[in-house]
Amino acid sequence: MMEVTTAPTGTQAIDRAARLLTLVLEGDGRLTVGALSDAANLPKSTTSRLIGALERHGLVRRDPADGTLRPGPAIDGYARRAKLDDNLPELAHDLLEGLAASSGETVNIVVSTPRGVEQICQVEGAYLLGSTNWIGRVTPFHAAAIGKCFLAFGAVPLASGPLEALTPRTLTSRADLVRDLERTRQRGWGLSVDEIELGLTAIGAPIRGADGRIIAGISIAGPSIRLSPDRFDQLGATLVRAADEITERLGHRHLEEGAA
Repeated sequence: MMEVTTAPTGTQAIDRAARLLTLVLEGDGRLTVGALSDAANLPKSTTSRLIGALERHGLVRRDPADGTLRPGPAIDGYARRAKLDDNLPELAHDLLEGLAASSGETVNIVVSTPRGVEQICQVEGAYLLGSTNWIGRVTPFHAAAIGKCFLAFGAVPLASGPLEALTPRTLTSRADLVRDLERTRQRGWGLSVDEIELGLTAIGAPIRGADGRIIAGISIAGPSIRLSPDRFDQLGATLVRAADEITERLGHRHLEEGAA
């Protein structure tokens, strides 16, 4: 008699979750849990449980308005990084050097990751105080100047869980953060004062891709005693101009590649 074997429960769960994720990625944001259950031929309770696991890992997210399922921040972040020009640091280096020289402060190129924003390129300023290597560091979106840009302009969703408090000044109240994000949208640049680290201020502006979505950002960071409130508007406007120039360079580069 032939022996009948079945896949282990863990393997079955992985296969089912992978199938659900594939359907969400192919569904263009039109599938609900019920529709997904039918498409995958799974009980709705099983589908809901697996979708919950995918949500916790940032692989899918639910639209709060209609409950439809969309790719999560981990998928979005990967797609943005995959589209990101590999030569972005080189493409923007002269602008970073100019900003560091004119402001005296450290300037960074920042991208999003599933866990927050990460610095990928840095030009140091003229001062010893504040000269720290930020390359590879990841900071929660809600505490970082560029992270607030990603949140404010809808490039990444505002997580439903509790906000991490890095310092006593970090915006841990969701209502306060929502107000801060509205100010970020109105100004066009983000601000973080004593939120990542006491005594550290950062200002950041978004870099956009060809589709208008934010794919990266440029920021100035330094001690709060030097980056005082009277400098915020001027530096913010300067960063917006630099970010717009980088956006134009990226678009021009892609046009050249398309014509080749």
